Amino acid sequence: MTRSLSGNLVRSVLVIALAFFARNGRTQTSGYDQPYRPQVHFSPSEHWTNDPNGLVFFRGEYHLFFQYNPFGDEWGHMSWGHAISKDMLHWKELPVAIPEKDGVMIFTGSIVIDLHNTSGLCAPKSECMVAIYTGSGDTPQGPRQTQNIAYSHDNGRTWIAYDRNPVLDLHLADFRDPSVFWDDKQQQWVMAVSLPKEHIVRFYSSPNLKEWTQLSDFGPAGDVAGDWECPDLLHVPDSNGKDGGVWALKVGLNPGAPQGGSGEQYFLGSFDGKRFAQSNEPGSHGWTNYGKDDYCAISFNHLPKNQNPVLLGWMSNWQYAAKLPTSPWRGQMSLPRRLSLVRDETGLALKQEPIVTALRSTSIPISAAFGSNKEIDNIHKQITPYELELEFGVNSGSVSGLRIYSDDQHWTEVGFDTQHAEFYVDRSNSGLAVMADFPTRTTAPLVAGRPYDLRLIVDRSSVEAYAQNGTIAMTNLIYPPSQTNKIKFFQSDGKSVMVKGRLWKLHSIWNR
Repeated sequence: MTRSLSGNLVRSVLVIALAFFARNGRTQTSGYDQPYRPQVHFSPSEHWTNDPNGLVFFRGEYHLFFQYNPFGDEWGHMSWGHAISKDMLHWKELPVAIPEKDGVMIFTGSIVIDLHNTSGLCAPKSECMVAIYTGSGDTPQGPRQTQNIAYSHDNGRTWIAYDRNPVLDLHLADFRDPSVFWDDKQQQWVMAVSLPKEHIVRFYSSPNLKEWTQLSDFGPAGDVAGDWECPDLLHVPDSNGKDGGVWALKVGLNPGAPQGGSGEQYFLGSFDGKRFAQSNEPGSHGWTNYGKDDYCAISFNHLPKNQNPVLLGWMSNWQYAAKLPTSPWRGQMSLPRRLSLVRDETGLALKQEPIVTALRSTSIPISAAFGSNKEIDNIHKQITPYELELEFGVNSGSVSGLRIYSDDQHWTEVGFDTQHAEFYVDRSNSGLAVMADFPTRTTAPLVAGRPYDLRLIVDRSSVEAYAQNGTIAMTNLIYPPSQTNKIKFFQSDGKSVMVKGRLWKLHSIWNR
């Protein structure tokens, strides 16, 4: 349907006015104590959020921009929300950074620091922040997605759209989510951007962020059961700190992920400044998360020297994101996690280490032998949030793990199933079922020779699990009836098994 000029004008004035209010008139609420409000994960004070955007470190601040609807708790009016932190844990939400304008929504993208003013958009002899994002809107020719830029001279507080946008337009309805970084070796900007329906990540280069030259395509490859979105190309060092590391290309898949709905795969290989080539070593294709609830994770740009790359994702799933039982917000982020490469006799794998230790407070040591359904009394009645770090002695052909009970009828089960070579998290009995497909058991393949260790971060509405030296990550939302937990260890064959480790109570990030 064609809108009249007057109708478009009225709509534009209304959207701009509402965006101005959202940007300048909204204050951060003090209430972060709702029943399912995460206490160690970022969520906006109100309204809808999905993908993280423009993660960057600049002048002592970590910036988290995010897909945001300033006007409600459902997807729409996509703009960039904004929060800052000194440690990637304690976030201060700021006004909307880049609002929807004239019916063009601001989709996912990245932010770079233009250190040498290659763009000409910074002040003379100065550096500035430049955002590269997908603009999505209707044109007389139909829906169109294009790549655009904006710049900030005040550390990301206000943004100016480039007056010659878009900078990249293929006249396509689906062409999105640019990931941009500076390639110091080639002295050029590199963009990875998705052609979702074709299952292709396309690479471009630019000297100035304004003019882009096509370099190469990667794909189709790996899993192609859904749209490819949210690509991210980054270099990951070896965990031993000595070898040269590897290039990782991470790609979102929606729908059609192995666990159902949306998920993310990665490819490991090499990048020569023009083309990404997947390695032929075992483990060169995997999943950044084997749970239901980690999507469009991207890495921080411009981290301080000698820091490993850090990945952060949206903790939800497009299957049911609009039905989550939270208010006045809907959507949250995962914990940030540092990446490194594991090379062992079984092949390659990404290792992920959650950044959470700064929130630890009191702790309880755990060291016990247990058989079938043997409880360990000193970790009863724990109140979320908390962290468990455990090492299991596992019998071959058995199932060992733990159940996190919120009452006698509701629990989340986490375990190692050596008979089927699977690590799993089962939320079938965890509490409120958001929809018919929500109660589920998610699995990841166990790799022989890697340890049976487990790191769990339990928040009010989520369980983040890391196993086998961080080479398995599994994130799942849960909606239990109580925040008081008791923890029971189990062993399927009844034989005695040792478990040792520690439980830490975690401080809330909202207690300032």
